[in-house]
Amino acid sequence: MRNTLLSIKDLKTYFYTYVGVVHALNGVNLEVYENEWLGIVGETGSGKSVTAMSLLKLVPPPGKVESGEVMFDNENILDKSDSEIRKVRGAKISMVFQDPSSSLNPLINVGFQISETTMWHQHLKKPEAMQKALEMLERVGIPSPDKRMVEYPHQLSGGMKQRVMIAIALSLNPKLLIADEPTTNLDVTTQAQIIYLMKDLQKEFKNSVILITHNLGVVSKTTDRVAVMYAGRVVEKAPTREIFKNPKHPYTIGLMATLPSLKAEWLEAIPGTVPSLLQPPTGCQFASRCKSVMDHCWTENPEPKQIDTDHWVECHLY
Repeated sequence: MRNTLLSIKDLKTYFYTYVGVVHALNGVNLEVYENEWLGIVGETGSGKSVTAMSLLKLVPPPGKVESGEVMFDNENILDKSDSEIRKVRGAKISMVFQDPSSSLNPLINVGFQISETTMWHQHLKKPEAMQKALEMLERVGIPSPDKRMVEYPHQLSGGMKQRVMIAIALSLNPKLLIADEPTTNLDVTTQAQIIYLMKDLQKEFKNSVILITHNLGVVSKTTDRVAVMYAGRVVEKAPTREIFKNPKHPYTIGLMATLPSLKAEWLEAIPGTVPSLLQPPTGCQFASRCKSVMDHCWTENPEPKQIDTDHWVECHLY
């Protein structure tokens, strides 16, 4: 039986805007096992990135985690103070953000940006921290790492910047790495290199990885399990092979139908639009777009149901 590293229960995060309250997360239930890749997929606005930001208490104003539980190392992260959560970020849970250009400080050289993580968390002296930064640049496959140490982010390519972000994230060997669209804005070849690099490093460090992405092709080749999000909820989660071979939720089925195929004459599309999270509908969030909608779908929110080994779905059909 696999050990659970992270457990999210009924997580709710709202954004208090001048036009109303946005229910970004409306009861997320999810778990991450030790030494696994978990893919989180869903269309824009489904709550993927907000989930990651919530579990690290990084939700920016006017956002606020309303309720829920995020258990990690037998402690509820949401109960931690600001000073306590800073000891978790980077050391135990690290995150690679979408855009390395906006995440790296343009005024500080690459070597120091990597080393300051170990100086703060491990209290290393600067020479030791800089040596470890050099070793991390070598491990993430950056050529001439000693030269890159003194360069600034604007002197690096997009792929190199992302490798630097990975080096920073893994410099303390965290138990959990969150990669939020790590290949965005990169060309296809560089995307593949970054994904293969992360796979190799995960085998070396033996940590768990949450991969947030729109790219179902990457998910199918990389992850062990997949969680499908829609309108602030996890509507289906299962082993990757199972969810691609035998999707159950109508939304997941629709997502799989949108994948390009040499046999298809045209691409399928899911009819309708995502409901407004300012005023979430009563009942199932997908009811207005579902081909199998029933009367009680409009009034009753479906509960998670286990339909197979490690395969859960939120749908009244089951």
